Amino acid sequence: MKRFYPNVTATLLLLLVTTFMFAQEREVLPKGLTDTEKGILSGFQFSNTRMTPPPSGPVRAAAEWEEIEYLVITWESNFQNILRQIVAVGVNECKVIITTQNQASVASYLTAGGIDLTNVIFMDEDWDSIWIRDYAGNTIYSDDVGELALTDWIYNRPRPNDNVMPSAHASLLGIPIYITDTAPADLVNTGGNYMSDGLGNAFASKLILNENASGNPYGVTVKTEADIDDIMMDYMGIQNYIKMETLPYDAIHHIDMHMKLLDEETIMVSQYPEGVADGPQIQENIDYVLSNFVSPFGTPYEIEWIPAPPSPGGQYPDNGGSYRTYSNAVFINKSIIVPTYRPEVDTPALAQWQALMPGYNIVGIDVDNPGENLIALFGAIHCITHSIGVDEPLWIVHQPVDEANQNTSVTIDAMAKHISGVNNVKVMWRAEGTSSFNETPMTFVSDDNWTANLTVTTNNIEYYILAEANSGKTLARPIVAPEGYWTINVGNLSVTDWAETHISAPFPNPTTGDVFFNLNNIQGPIQVTIHNLLGQQLFETQLEVGNGILHLDLNSNWKGTLFVTFEGDFGRVNKKIIKL
Repeated sequence: MKRFYPNVTATLLLLLVTTFMFAQEREVLPKGLTDTEKGILSGFQFSNTRMTPPPSGPVRAAAEWEEIEYLVITWESNFQNILRQIVAVGVNECKVIITTQNQASVASYLTAGGIDLTNVIFMDEDWDSIWIRDYAGNTIYSDDVGELALTDWIYNRPRPNDNVMPSAHASLLGIPIYITDTAPADLVNTGGNYMSDGLGNAFASKLILNENASGNPYGVTVKTEADIDDIMMDYMGIQNYIKMETLPYDAIHHIDMHMKLLDEETIMVSQYPEGVADGPQIQENIDYVLSNFVSPFGTPYEIEWIPAPPSPGGQYPDNGGSYRTYSNAVFINKSIIVPTYRPEVDTPALAQWQALMPGYNIVGIDVDNPGENLIALFGAIHCITHSIGVDEPLWIVHQPVDEANQNTSVTIDAMAKHISGVNNVKVMWRAEGTSSFNETPMTFVSDDNWTANLTVTTNNIEYYILAEANSGKTLARPIVAPEGYWTINVGNLSVTDWAETHISAPFPNPTTGDVFFNLNNIQGPIQVTIHNLLGQQLFETQLEVGNGILHLDLNSNWKGTLFVTFEGDFGRVNKKIIKL
């Protein structure tokens, strides 16, 4: 892949020329626009000519839960206690890059707080705000696990020092950077409104459409949704860009304030009391996602709702309360930092996080106190942190098996990929209640895919995937294993009841065309038929193996209620589809 590096001289000149709008005393800037910034927005030069065409080959955007080499923050002294706590977690997981022009005082403050500076890197660059999630670069890899690079969009704030921070990071680390600041790829976007699953799928609010549309205040070329999708594909490898309606009471319209991808098929979503604040629109957005999209495994997304707390006086964002949520959290390898507010609401939220992410070090940091009220500025922990991935990642993808019947064989599939190749992959497993893990070698299938069969008896099974690259690097999924692992819940259902439970509901449903079923290790051949309300058979097929995802492409002439019947050694199971 061709390397592009920023012109340091030009960058310094830009910083000198464009700082005229800021007072000598640094203003604490909110996540949104100040009144002064609103006044200069239309006259500010957002597009530049630092020509960086997209990568020459396919790239992959990293997921937030993948292994990282660097945590990056900007040191704002007004929030130094919050930042110190973040650094305390970060230095035990990776290297921490701190942007500051006051290295000595920051180092002294951290050392006085008991933090070892061995893993701290100070970067002496000017800056405008603490909200580094929105303006820092985003990690990409060539050919899935190849060369590490950053992609930098146009920051949607007239904050010139912030906007060049990705180039400073790239220069510091000697890695390529690709910048979308030149027409026709002059894309305005922000990191808080972007969430990737590492498999080519990403989420955003429709802010991304609005800020690049006709009449945008940034002076960038007008782009259709297809244009934006093409830029995200070229620069980020995003193949499926899911965009949801903006929320009425979220002034920033960044999705990280109300949702969080926990893995490839699980989304944590903030929940309000019925009819309160953004609750109705969030529910509509999630319904839209569930009705129109499936996870990269072809299954419906699993939604984990987590209550959004009100102010101590009971106010939510629709009646004067700040936008308090627990979803604005950051993964730092084996740790997750979660924003907190006060013990009575934090305790159950942190317990829910721990239950959803077993084995992770869940750390709460108060962002809602009189001394450092970060949440009042419309942001929290995810907003003031960003990350840069590891060089030569060992990438593991696996869809956990949640349930199995007693005395059956369960298929475990995984994808493992490394630039040096993968030497071996194992399933590490144990019966619930036992202390040591057994290992079952996985067999290479093709295209980086591996498989193994586990025989389950009557006990639940705890397991994780362990891969070793030809280079000698090893990594587990979950990354926290063996402290954290997946659990196969073993049941004792009849064959028919098992099939009824484990042939999934159709998704999406209603549907305009395609429909999917997850067959979840149903054994033996299966006959599949489709009938209409009159009992007329419209379709029939025979499946030799029941495991995996069944895709049915419904005829455009079929309308109304349809019945899909599955027949095999297990008996008969019926599912209903609404065809629009």
